[in-house]
Amino acid sequence: MEKNIRLKENERVDDLEFKGLKIIQNKEGFCFGIDSILLSDFAKNIKKGAKVLDLGTGTGIIATLLCGKTELSEITGIEVQEEVYDMAKRSIQLNHLEDRFKIIQDNILNLNKYFEKNTFDAIVTNPPYKKKETGIQNEDTRKLISRHEIEASIEDFVKISKEMLKDKGEFYIVYRPERLVDLLSIMRKNKIEPKKIRFVYSNIQAVSKLVLVQGVKNAKPFLKLEPNLYIYDEKGNYTDEISKIYHKK
Repeated sequence: MEKNIRLKENERVDDLEFKGLKIIQNKEGFCFGIDSILLSDFAKNIKKGAKVLDLGTGTGIIATLLCGKTELSEITGIEVQEEVYDMAKRSIQLNHLEDRFKIIQDNILNLNKYFEKNTFDAIVTNPPYKKKETGIQNEDTRKLISRHEIEASIEDFVKISKEMLKDKGEFYIVYRPERLVDLLSIMRKNKIEPKKIRFVYSNIQAVSKLVLVQGVKNAKPFLKLEPNLYIYDEKGNYTDEISKIYHKK
């Protein structure tokens, strides 16, 4: 394997089928899903030379894809789980992204130890969707932390983003529609004005399970609803847009 990157028990290397990029994952832990893929595409217009922050980077899937999709100068990921952080760090080495993708192992609540306020041009995040102690809680600690607000709440993610973003900096998030009102109210409270919303559906007959939101710090109110994004067509195949996102077309 390139650069002699070691794999630990239950780990595998997944080919992202885009510019030769790969990601290390643990098949027994929490693997990335389509939500991260869609967020990386939603944020692909991040401006050239941007300094970007990825809150709760996980195995680094969003940051890795953005390194391929955009001309950002540097992206920093922060991940609280040491095991997951270690996988992301080795993926950075595997993809030769050491000059563009940095990573910190810590809670997002401690970001002020590493950066001054108003440092970043853009922030991306795929935060835990579920409130603490709600819903079915997975016994695997890694999955529990990834899905539930154990280490930080959505209020924390947005508040930190407000502090870290430059004036007119962009905030990109993938979230669940049932908590959209909470998200939008928290964003506005923290001076991150919602500017674009796009609902994601499995197919034309399904209810939305994901929503993509872009906000801008200290922007004037004006919200644009983007066209709905459908994952599957009536035959159960990927739609043309999803095929393009996955670079199948």
